[in-house]
Amino acid sequence: MTEIIVALDVPSARDALALLDRLPEARWVKVGSILFTREGPALIEVLRRRGLEVFLDLKWHDIPNTVAGSVAVARSLGVAMATVHTLGGAAMMQAAQEAAGNEVALVGVTVLTSHDDASLAAALGRPAAVAADEVARLAGGAREAGLAGVVCSPHEVSRVREVLAAGSRVVVPGIRAAAAPPDDQRRTASAGDAVSAGATHLVVGRPILAAQDPGAAFRQLLREAEAPVG
Repeated sequence: MTEIIVALDVPSARDALALLDRLPEARWVKVGSILFTREGPALIEVLRRRGLEVFLDLKWHDIPNTVAGSVAVARSLGVAMATVHTLGGAAMMQAAQEAAGNEVALVGVTVLTSHDDASLAAALGRPAAVAADEVARLAGGAREAGLAGVVCSPHEVSRVREVLAAGSRVVVPGIRAAAAPPDDQRRTASAGDAVSAGATHLVVGRPILAAQDPGAAFRQLLREAEAPVG
């Protein structure tokens, strides 16, 4: 079954724990840069004591030594999964993977879901850039570096599964109901569509956080995630 990762995109640890009190079925949580900057490693310890698997999404992109050091700290905290940027290059990803060992599943961020083809082309300075092609290229680099998988939008799941080794993780943000606004994300899809394409983990924030009943929204996502991964 595809895992649902609750994105704790809230202002404080108190808010995060209050949300989790309403989601007793949650197994995975994402801690991103805003919450981690405010609360630090102490929050990771609290979440681990609750029996939760922590996805530390800090998207490291720096020189190899610095990223490897950051991964080593995450490993010492008991983080289950973490992100590096594939654009950091092979040496950076390899150093990060060596620091992770078998304890932290490192996944490589490919192209942010806030990009469409036009904004990606502008960022790269390549007028013909296509997000799906860039995602596939970067996923290949992640595989060569030995990472556990990649992060991509729902639109590229099938494409990256053709590139990655069997058993790799395909972590997918940008999950929205069919009629819901995409907010600041461009490449979105429903949970059911992402699962059918082969996502192994769905990162879901606003569809849960903005729901009148977060528990009901989460349980609906769990039902959609019961479809087998292709």
